[in-house]
Amino acid sequence: MLKLTPVERSALRAEAHALKPVVIIGEAGLTPSVIKEISASLDSHGLIKVRVFGDDRAMRTEIYENICTELQAHPVQHIGKLLVIYRPKVEVEKERSSKSGP
Repeated sequence: MLKLTPVERSALRAEAHALKPVVIIGEAGLTPSVIKEISASLDSHGLIKVRVFGDDRAMRTEIYENICTELQAHPVQHIGKLLVIYRPKVEVEKERSSKSGP
């Protein structure tokens, strides 16, 4: 799990305040498809919120740690059922179609 400085963490928490959860983890837990969706969201947004349903705090903490470890992401904040996760965006070069003009 990667670490952030307190100043970086504070700035990311402030930025995440207005975000809505982009991934919701239900009773099936942390499945491979959920991990894939979280990874895709991190690639496109960088900073995301994840909502975890369930009343077991220890389970939510374990899910939070697993996500950060598997996806090499930074844990930002865990409040109640919301997890805030950060990973720098992946710069993907879009291929342009090389159509020749008329």
